Amino acid sequence: MGEKKQTLRVTSLRRRESLSAAECRLWSQRIQQKVLQFPPYLWSRAVALYSPIGNEVATEEIRDHALRSGKRLFYPKLGHGGRPALIGVASADELRPGRYGILEPAGARMLTEEDQERLVVFVPGVAFDVQGNRLGRGKGWYDRALASVGERSVFVALAFELQILERVPADRWDCRVHHIITERRIIACGEAPSLSGPIP
Repeated sequence: MGEKKQTLRVTSLRRRESLSAAECRLWSQRIQQKVLQFPPYLWSRAVALYSPIGNEVATEEIRDHALRSGKRLFYPKLGHGGRPALIGVASADELRPGRYGILEPAGARMLTEEDQERLVVFVPGVAFDVQGNRLGRGKGWYDRALASVGERSVFVALAFELQILERVPADRWDCRVHHIITERRIIACGEAPSLSGPIP
């Protein structure tokens, strides 16, 4: 399984990194505009975002909208022993380059149980399938972060259409996403926890 994942990761990364900067900007903008009209996001009280690297879908429009809307905003941060945690930020100025050069929170306000009540977690990935299986960067710490936030949260992948594959191999500990938003569509991957009534 590990070798199959790694082979798929290499080919999928190569495909994504072949995108031009203009394509990434345009498609990222389309994806973020879809997010800003997405009911689970609109109903959320708290939002967890990622800081993109390489040709990952950009998230700054979602960040700025969440802060303007008064939503509690969190980003992942690697703690001692490589354990991930979601840490709150009140502005973009609180993000600093971390261990791998990825922007992460400078503060230490941890996600609480109350924050998890209406939390939407946006996740990056290398490849996805319509069942919600996700192939990550290979470190496994995003799966640990998702597993720690509870079953009431909604997991939403942001991806370009070319990252959607027929099937992504998954281990039993891999966390699936509930929705995938691409520049073309919103994919409902299965049962998701409800924030305010049924989720479309």
